Amino acid sequence: MAKIHEVMDIDAPAERVWAVVAEDVKNAPKWSTNLDRVEKLDREPPGKGTRYRYHLDVGGQKVTLEVEQDVFNKPKKCAGRFVKGPIKGTWAYTYTQRKDGSTRLVYDMDYELGGLLRFATGVLGPQYAAGIRKNMERLKIYVESGKGPQAKR
Repeated sequence: MAKIHEVMDIDAPAERVWAVVAEDVKNAPKWSTNLDRVEKLDREPPGKGTRYRYHLDVGGQKVTLEVEQDVFNKPKKCAGRFVKGPIKGTWAYTYTQRKDGSTRLVYDMDYELGGLLRFATGVLGPQYAAGIRKNMERLKIYVESGKGPQAKR
């Protein structure tokens, strides 16, 4: 399995970062370069068991993934697994409120590419990891510029 580990310090409280990343998933394409759109597959508010369908462009390949959230511990951790599509494995966002009021956001992913993508692991793996890093940087800019939802009280 391949691993991705990215850390980003964002100058905003954990509740605010959580509101953008874990509760406003349908608007993730606004800060994610390789994400065309997201569909929420459940009617209930986001939580444990929520499923999403992601429509991505990974290295010129159109890819559809479905994920299910297994952990929804506001505003500390949201994690889950890939349940459909050419990527198998798990993902997690961990939010740590820092003393200065900022948030340390950590993204971890353990994955393997399946289907036709498995033949391109050597090329797409590093490209995918670089895309995650770029998206974390774009998320920081998005949140710090005041875009997206504010934290729900």
